[in-house]
Amino acid sequence: MFKLTCSILLLIAPLGCLGSQRLPPEAYIQAHDPRRHPYVIGVSDVIQIDVWKNPNLSTEAPVRPDGTITMPLVGDLRAAGKTTGQLKNEIARWIQNYVKNTVVTVAVKEVNSYRFKVTGNVENTGVFSARSYVTVSEAIALAGGPNRYADSDAVVILRVSSDGHIRRIPIDYDGILNGKHPEQDIVVLSGDNIHVP
Repeated sequence: MFKLTCSILLLIAPLGCLGSQRLPPEAYIQAHDPRRHPYVIGVSDVIQIDVWKNPNLSTEAPVRPDGTITMPLVGDLRAAGKTTGQLKNEIARWIQNYVKNTVVTVAVKEVNSYRFKVTGNVENTGVFSARSYVTVSEAIALAGGPNRYADSDAVVILRVSSDGHIRRIPIDYDGILNGKHPEQDIVVLSGDNIHVP
């Protein structure tokens, strides 16, 4: 019985400590901040393409689930995963075959691809979308804030890395609010799951 109890405690103990693990402040300060980089177009965004003095070529195009848009004369182009500058250059190369000395501008008219989840002990769990990037505290506020059962100093962001692994980023939400850990109020990335235990 003693061995069984010890085994169970050894299995449970690491799980209980996950929320209490903290990263050094530099890890939060150096976290990727997409606000410092050009916006990357995503599925469901709406792109406005203007071709100077060619209203027939100008268009508003939603990015389809396969990541492509359709443009007059050019046809289908891959937009998802590119910045507006990269897409503009590609469109300009295509259009030069038909119209010489023209200027192309590309802008994101509607941001619809920025989505994240807030789960656990908040007033309203679910998938949220925003027109601009939000921080952890703003994302939790969008979910109505922690409920009375929340352990808000043990929040964790579950983030899928480029190689498919899930990274756990511990967040002391109380520390953000009381000013002890403002560096932990990092920007939420699309696809993040903010879990409030």
